[in-house]
Formats: sequence, structure tokens, C-alpha cells
Amino acid sequence: MTATPALRATASLRPEQTARLMDETGLDDDILRRLVHRFYDRVRVDLVLGPIFDTRITDWEPHLERMVAFWSSVALMSGRYHGVPVTAHANLPVEWSHFERWLDLFRQTAVEVCPPRGATHVIDRAESISKSLHMAVQDTQRHRCPPHLT
Repeated sequence: MTATPALRATASLRPEQTARLMDETGLDDDILRRLVHRFYDRVRVDLVLGPIFDTRITDWEPHLERMVAFWSSVALMSGRYHGVPVTAHANLPVEWSHFERWLDLFRQTAVEVCPPRGATHVIDRAESISKSLHMAVQDTQRHRCPPHLT
């Protein structure tokens, strides 16, 4: 279900760009909401990722709403998200294998929930985001544990 132009304008700070992306990808807020909720349902029970999230998120509803806004901003350029994801992730005790698992679950969910062009669109962005966050985590870990001088 595609939003009407009036709804698009109220949901986005950049209505023309958002409308174009919605038309190109078949994505809208309802699809992104289903994507985020189904994805995090999987994350929460995942043996690798679940424990990491369990220790950091106690109230899931605000987190899910923030993630819907994030994916609306990332996928549809809506401007709804106003956080700093690098700062939020930089101190996590994770390695590239965690990001790979995150991407596996995200890809599966995107293919199930999104139209094909929309799935490709969000998966491309997720892959880019995971690389950036991984670099931030590595950088933080390097600065926290400087090599010993001999």
C-alpha cells in the first residue's frame, strides 16, 4: 500500500525525495515497520545476537520505534531519525562475525517482507551501515587497548 501524496508530505521532511524512493522501491512506513519488528523478533531469540541486545535494551517499544524512524530515514530519506548510531554502537563487545549474523538475519527478513526492489535497496544500505559500524567498533577498541611498546 503506497501512501497518498498528502500522507507522504506529513511523514517526511523531504517529501519529493521520499515519494520518489517509495515509488522506486515499493517501500513505505508500513513495510518498514513490519521489517523492523520481524527482524528484531529474530534478533531477540538469536543465540549470537540476542544476549548482546538483552543486556542493553530493557524497553523494546521505544527502541523499535527509533529503528522504524532510522530505516525510514535510511531507505526513504524521510529525515525522521535524529540519533547518532556510530556512538551507540562503538563500545559494543562485537566482532565482524556479529555483523555478519546481523546481516544474515536482516537479508532474510528483507526478502520476506519487502518487494524485491525494496529488499535490494534496504539490504544495500544495511551492508554499508554494518561496515561503517564495524570500523567504528574497531577504532574504539584500538584506542581503548593501545599496543604495548617494547
